[in-house]
Amino acid sequence: MAETWINETLYPDWGQRFLVTRELARVKSDFQDVVVFESSSHGRVLVLDGVIQITERDEFVYQEMLTHVPVLAHPCAKRVLIIGAGDGGVLRRVLEHKTVEKAVMVEIDGTVIELSKQHLPNIAGDAWNDPRAEVIVGDGIDYVAKAADGSFDVIIVDSTDPIGVGEVLFTDEFYSNCARILSDEGLIVNQCGVPFMQADELYETSLRRAKFFPHVSAYVAAVPTYVGGFMTLGMASKGQAPNTQTLEQIRARAEAANILGTTRYWTPEIHVGSFNLPPYIAEHLPKTDK
Repeated sequence: MAETWINETLYPDWGQRFLVTRELARVKSDFQDVVVFESSSHGRVLVLDGVIQITERDEFVYQEMLTHVPVLAHPCAKRVLIIGAGDGGVLRRVLEHKTVEKAVMVEIDGTVIELSKQHLPNIAGDAWNDPRAEVIVGDGIDYVAKAADGSFDVIIVDSTDPIGVGEVLFTDEFYSNCARILSDEGLIVNQCGVPFMQADELYETSLRRAKFFPHVSAYVAAVPTYVGGFMTLGMASKGQAPNTQTLEQIRARAEAANILGTTRYWTPEIHVGSFNLPPYIAEHLPKTDK
């Protein structure tokens, strides 16, 4: 029997491939092509439009850093909005914070949610059934446009790259509404790609966020299946600049949230250190007067 491989198509001239031991689902939803397969090296893998989104083996790196850093950068995050993240991993990590009272997740593609529940149950765990969670299959842009002023403390955007279905999540109008619905010390985070290959994403989204937030920064996480080195996660804040917070502040908040000792990548030290960017990444953060 011939071997079956899946080749990632994110870049036209460089990529990675996985040996498929079993294909679990291949669906064309109303928004994108969705594939879930089992690999011999990384467990089960979710692919959207030919791009690797998450693998069972290393999802903890991305999910922990996308979640714990912004939630703990806020002095007391109680209301969290998640846009995208249909696999449920971010929802799970948000709800690990006992200090969070409400988590609203808005995912445009219900197919991703259903396939993740069916084939990737370990990623979300019991998060789908947590009484603090509200899961909406709908348009995150529309939800943000209609949400009340100051209704959330943290917004986590877990989207695809700014092409196709994810493109509308990187506009001036979207960031303006995000700033409006965030509380006085609120902040927003979203993935800005791998700067070794996608430096424009970090620069352009940071410049756009700077129009609406006084503090714009970025931090890094090393996710093995996001090829090209560090991934950057862009953050914008209405309160204290996240890259100036101390180890003592973050540790105290983590203790209050009851997550110390529960993580596999995030620690208070990693949190603080992740804002110390290598020069080749920092040079793509726009210089602003704010």
